Amino acid sequence: MSLKIYFLRHGETTSSQTGGYCGTLDIELTPEGTQMAEDFAAAYKSLSWQAIFCSPLWRTVMTAKPLCDSLKMDMQLREGLKEIAYGQWEGKTPEEVNRDFHDEYVRWLADPGWNSPTGGEKGIDIARRSSAVLEEIEQTYSDGNVLVVSHKATIRIMLCSLLGIDVGRYRDRILMPVASVSIVEFTERGPLLRALGDRYHLSESLRELPGT
Repeated sequence: MSLKIYFLRHGETTSSQTGGYCGTLDIELTPEGTQMAEDFAAAYKSLSWQAIFCSPLWRTVMTAKPLCDSLKMDMQLREGLKEIAYGQWEGKTPEEVNRDFHDEYVRWLADPGWNSPTGGEKGIDIARRSSAVLEEIEQTYSDGNVLVVSHKATIRIMLCSLLGIDVGRYRDRILMPVASVSIVEFTERGPLLRALGDRYHLSESLRELPGT
């Protein structure tokens, strides 16, 4: 048996509805986002879990909570799993950022790996801190299933790091809808992507919601 990490993006928030940059802002799930968390727990509670790691932000904690409650397992909070810090862009829409920080925004769009939002983090910064969490998991659990509940950019960057994709291309190469699950198995030949952005655990009405 090998180690499998299940990467779960948090459920819907008002920012994921609009496409705004919330970053480290501690916003809540919408009612639909809460139901997404419940749907995930219902679909995956029968799986044997070794551990549940989670970003400490409220939207991820509340996404992990239904499964943790069902299994009576503690979630292990890790700062390295937090969303990218968008600095002065947090709480703004892409249109507002383009208007107010045009030059920085253009540079970031061209290569978010090495360019940061104004006062925020580069992609390589997220890769560094999240990789420390993945290394901890690999060293602690040689096999079984481990859940990682995190955020859109952070999960995409972790997947790029594991799969050998340029971190600067994380926005161009990988989609990550709200409440979606991606699975990476650690084999003798390295990380193997088993699933990407899966949302079939959600009810049909929730799957039809926009997943930005």
